Amino acid sequence: MRQTRDIVRQGVVVASTVVAIIGSFIGSGAAGGTPIQQAAGGALSATGTPVAPDGPAFSIWSVIYLGLVAYAVWQFLPAQASAERHRRLGYWVAASLLLNAAWILSVQFDLLALSLPVIVALLAVLARTFALCLRYRPTGRLDAVITDGTMGLYLGWVSIATAANAAALLTAAGFTGFGLSPNLWAVLVIAVAAAVGVLIAIGGSGRVAPALSLAWGLAWIAVGRLTGGLISTPAAIAAIIAVVIVLGSALALRLTRGKALAA
Repeated sequence: MRQTRDIVRQGVVVASTVVAIIGSFIGSGAAGGTPIQQAAGGALSATGTPVAPDGPAFSIWSVIYLGLVAYAVWQFLPAQASAERHRRLGYWVAASLLLNAAWILSVQFDLLALSLPVIVALLAVLARTFALCLRYRPTGRLDAVITDGTMGLYLGWVSIATAANAAALLTAAGFTGFGLSPNLWAVLVIAVAAAVGVLIAIGGSGRVAPALSLAWGLAWIAVGRLTGGLISTPAAIAAIIAVVIVLGSALALRLTRGKALAA
């Protein structure tokens, strides 16, 4: 019975990966869909809000999808099939892939109001997946790179994407900021993203992958606000500071953890 359940779980992960990849092609415009930055009236474009990452930031999806495909293959190998961590992780990873595809479809159909709860649910699923990666140790170095590395990058990027999605929805809905300037709101949102990065670093004992992808998104926010069609020096400075905080906290906690293990 356990072996049958393992096969079903592995199949679900592979099928979900295929669905997510198809969704990514639709979202890129390669399969007849509208590119994400042009969908929903351009609300999610690089100039949609002051916290929107510049266009090249989204190239990180290529790395994440490559990692997800690698995970789908990896968890199907006989040596990993009965590993407890993959039994715990499998359906959560599958759920993240399906939610990812659902988010793309919601944007494609101009359902921006639906896209926010979907990406929030995705973020929650990824947080749970990350927690399971921490709880159930990798079977080896390769497992750590494929599984933990991929899920960490996924979590970090979706964290900043959620903030950008929320800002896009509020802007599209005509939110005026309670009298506060867009620049101030941008700084506040970026500060929250930095705080999330610090919390992930604390919870993950300085895991590098989520810090890298979160910092990547923040760095491209800075680039977009300094050189793009929506200039905002306060947002750019805040984003640069946030990059230093996110990477610095992860590095500091990792070094602290290493010293504690060596003691």
